[in-house]
Amino acid sequence: MSSFKDLRVVDNFYQTSSFFPMPTLSIGTRNEDGSMNLGSYSLCFPYYIAGKEYYAMLLECRNNSNTCQNILRTGRCAINFMPDDKKTFKEMVRLGYPGPSAEKMKDCKFEFEDGLADPADPNRPQVNAQAFQVFECTWDSSLENGGKYKPGEMDGYEPPYNDFNGITSKFGAHFILKIDKVLIKPQYYDAIVDGITEKDFPPVPVDYGYRDSKNFWYTPFPRFKKPHAEPVPAPKEVDLKSIRFAADRCDDTVKFTDDALQNFVKVPRPFLKTVLMGCVEWAKENNVTLITDKEVKIINDKRNAEKEARKRKK
Repeated sequence: MSSFKDLRVVDNFYQTSSFFPMPTLSIGTRNEDGSMNLGSYSLCFPYYIAGKEYYAMLLECRNNSNTCQNILRTGRCAINFMPDDKKTFKEMVRLGYPGPSAEKMKDCKFEFEDGLADPADPNRPQVNAQAFQVFECTWDSSLENGGKYKPGEMDGYEPPYNDFNGITSKFGAHFILKIDKVLIKPQYYDAIVDGITEKDFPPVPVDYGYRDSKNFWYTPFPRFKKPHAEPVPAPKEVDLKSIRFAADRCDDTVKFTDDALQNFVKVPRPFLKTVLMGCVEWAKENNVTLITDKEVKIINDKRNAEKEARKRKK
């Protein structure tokens, strides 16, 4: 008899069906106006490590994120490895929440400085001065002809999709990032060159992913401690006119009342179209042409029931 239980594999299995330790990274890119954007990521891992013309990392992200859209446009990013510090992690959680770059970066608590990989390149982002090391990278858009995908599809990309580089699903993207420069703070540079001892390792937070709707979970490394929960920022309400604008363009036959749309004011903007289209699909399945607050409650009850059924199956 097995000593294990079989847990069903679902979307985002590394978060929802397992305990999977990951790095905590701050990905820097340039916005179209030249300003800096920072996004927090954990799905970033070594890809080419030997025997190739260059070394590379793999980054996985939402394809309508600021980070993805900027990489599609500029082909450049900086992978900033951040130290274990409660204030630093809190800021990274804030920057990791979906939203317009200008709005998130307005109160950014991190400082920037020029990197060492062609800093005169206007597409090359600055690096996070608080990082203990940085990989300055260029996207290899030639692999799988990844460069055929262009920025601008904020409501998701239509097929065909690539397998490992570029747009890989309606809302997903993978980037093979050539490492141009590895930057490291002097104390850790000296430790690597002169010989590592236990005290030389940087304090690194290990992320357990976005495991629920309320918290990110992480623990200091290398000495494991009880995981710490960092609350997700409360979502800012979206203006009802903006929701109406999106809703009126979802379908020619299914429409929403204002009281129905009021239910979506706290839905992050990148996910708003998906939520609205889910309501439209339900309406068509049930021969409904006008969605009111009553129908939204029915839809939510149905989703909650399905969620509870999935939990019982686990």
